[in-house]
Amino acid sequence: MHAQHCHAYNEGVTSSILNADLHCHSVVSDGTLTPEALAARAKANGVELWALTDHDEIGGQDRALVAAHANGMKYLTGTEISVTFANKTVHIVGLGFDADNEQLRTGLQRTRGGRSERAQEMSDGLAKVGIHGAYEGALKYVGNPELISRTHFARYLVESGVCQDTHEVFRRFLTEGHPGFVPHRWATLKDAVQWIVQAQGMAIIAHPGRYGFTANEEFALFTEFKHHGGQGVEVVTGSHTPAEFVTYADMAQEFDLFASRGSDFHSPTESRIDLGTLPWLPGQLTPVWEALAHRIQ
Repeated sequence: MHAQHCHAYNEGVTSSILNADLHCHSVVSDGTLTPEALAARAKANGVELWALTDHDEIGGQDRALVAAHANGMKYLTGTEISVTFANKTVHIVGLGFDADNEQLRTGLQRTRGGRSERAQEMSDGLAKVGIHGAYEGALKYVGNPELISRTHFARYLVESGVCQDTHEVFRRFLTEGHPGFVPHRWATLKDAVQWIVQAQGMAIIAHPGRYGFTANEEFALFTEFKHHGGQGVEVVTGSHTPAEFVTYADMAQEFDLFASRGSDFHSPTESRIDLGTLPWLPGQLTPVWEALAHRIQ
């Protein structure tokens, strides 16, 4: 299959069968692999165009670019910004931005700022149901203490035998209505999209099928996102079902958005989908990499 790929970035050809993986996480946020190990894994799985999209952080971008080139892959800068919309946390991926942009850097730093206090509150909530030392336990898994997250707590609870796997931890303890859940006020949708756009990047709605919005809420999200300058949506992503690939392909066309593809890979033992192994984008869509050809490194 790989021999038949059209290389969109050097021939100016639109190709929905370019093996692009534009959503994954390293130890710089809540992944378990270094940017270098991710790059090697992506290459081994046939990825041709790659982006590292750590949560609210671009500290791994230089390493990821060097590693991509060392493995013969093209690269787009990336991040995944946490946003509060309709009282839920929504993620906006940014691709192809200038990583030195001061507004983007400052905005991401502000978004990261509340995580430590939130983590302490989560630990207090877990202690009330007999799970003690969760904050200290979670810290063992954190590559960047500024970015301590629910995923780090989940790994600790699995290690300590409270739960079988991280999915069980989230279900029993870390989602709304459960002892370890603490909401966080993230950036606004407008802020996140504008930070990316002002840095010459493209804003993309990450895994829209995950949010559980009503049809009206989802329509409002897409409408407001477009209004603020958002241009893309993840259609093929690790958490979407085949039916959701179709749903969000339709939404991409309805809202005139470019389509993205990314595994949302975090860890070899936790992630349902490996880097570079997703189905192709539906052919009637325009891939984000066509619009970002001038930003590919």
